[in-house]
Amino acid sequence: MKKILVLDGVSASAVDVLKNEYKIVEKPNCSKEELEQIIAEFDAVILRSATKITKDILDKAHNLKVIGRAGVGVDNIDIKEATKKGIVVVNAPNGNTNAATEHAFALMLSLARHIPQAHKSIQNGLWDRKSFLGVELKGKTLGILGLGRIGAALAIRAQAFEMKILAYDPYLSDERAKELQVEKCELDYVLANSDFLSLHLPLTDETRGMINKNSIAKMKDGIKIINAARGECIVLDDLYDALLSKKVSGAGLDVFESEPLNNHKITSLDNVVLTPHLGASTIEAQVGVGVDVAYSIKDVLNGQMVSSALNAVALSEQMLNKVKPYFHLAQSLGFIASNIMHSAFDELCVEFGLKMQEMDTRILSTMALCGALKNILVQDVNLINAPVLAKDLKIHLKEQKSDENFYIRVHIKDKNNSHCIEGSILNNEVYISKIDEYYINFEALGVILLIPHDNVPGMIGQIGTILGKANINIKSMQVSKTNNNGENIMAVLLSLKPSKDVFNDLNKIAGIHGLKMIDCEKIND
Repeated sequence: MKKILVLDGVSASAVDVLKNEYKIVEKPNCSKEELEQIIAEFDAVILRSATKITKDILDKAHNLKVIGRAGVGVDNIDIKEATKKGIVVVNAPNGNTNAATEHAFALMLSLARHIPQAHKSIQNGLWDRKSFLGVELKGKTLGILGLGRIGAALAIRAQAFEMKILAYDPYLSDERAKELQVEKCELDYVLANSDFLSLHLPLTDETRGMINKNSIAKMKDGIKIINAARGECIVLDDLYDALLSKKVSGAGLDVFESEPLNNHKITSLDNVVLTPHLGASTIEAQVGVGVDVAYSIKDVLNGQMVSSALNAVALSEQMLNKVKPYFHLAQSLGFIASNIMHSAFDELCVEFGLKMQEMDTRILSTMALCGALKNILVQDVNLINAPVLAKDLKIHLKEQKSDENFYIRVHIKDKNNSHCIEGSILNNEVYISKIDEYYINFEALGVILLIPHDNVPGMIGQIGTILGKANINIKSMQVSKTNNNGENIMAVLLSLKPSKDVFNDLNKIAGIHGLKMIDCEKIND
């Protein structure tokens, strides 16, 4: 039975999803040293933000297939190293969207009306109304940096308060901006014209330290800043100086570059609202993210691809369902093409015909690459590590579209040779329909002999005689149309894998050239 390690106090609801099919080990306070000692036992790990999955841990994770983060941020997981090892990393991108959105909005309202400071004043026995004169959100301009799920949800809620929305996001399309009724702007324009600024950015090289003394200088005087995304996006010392000078009149922060905050000087200011990373801390969100990631882990362990995989081609669930039926076709074509090549190759080009024009085919190209690499590498190859392995081998993966009426065609090349193989789906089974110039139709199943040969009398009889003497049954045989040189190709599906001696005897038949044996069972290994 596969084993799953549950860390960081992930919700009981997530464990309930998994406990009937897997052996669950819960260690809510597991140290790094203990994790290094036990990680090799497990097929999957599910965690929140407390535990760090480092290279040292991954080096010992010999059976690990998937890491599930019950939440959105994965800064605590070495995704690059996991990718090299073919380990899928999934998160729960939707489970805490509402909680994080509401928390950002709560910070904005708290800044506007000085709610925490007024509460503390009353606790101290005062009734000081004049010190807490606030502002209304109605009519104010909210700048949102990052229009993903949470940024978009915040925009919708702010519009209900009659705020104007300026949005900066390099990946925001005009159509999406129109749908959300936000004004798509350049960063400097958003900074200069916003009364409130809310960050909803991922942590990248571009966003790290984005809010600093230089960007703050471009902002409207008296701006209020909210950050419930990534603490590293703000240079905290620069924000402190701006709050002290009142260039920034207030800041609501839920995330920090270093957590816990440990008495940073910003905690001494009275124009800040600080919370200890509470964005996803609701009962509903904790259940939601745990359950979401549990189902993703279950799918990965069952050999399924999931839309929440962070180190694979990102597809919507709807598009993923469209391309899934072609996974086996793409992988089979890559595997058989690599077998036909029978040598190192430096380019794999995956061509998609008219039947595939409406699909996002990137993941299918990677599946074809997986198949091709499975034939030449001993180590495990999957969707996650195939691109990394190909890069190390100096193999270039290309993709192109065609107006011809076919499904998928794979071209494999080196400096001197090239081959082309084409296939289709029939009754949910993979069929090869063309190899190089030869049109043929055989199922990509079991052990197959591909026999290029001269079209001469007695060829089929000689092949059948050798296989019969070895007690190997021919399950099916397909022969292509003869080309102009009097040559064709035969595909023979066998009941057993022939021995080396049988293979050599077949290869000695006059007129056979380039005999290939392909074990299609390896495609699914």
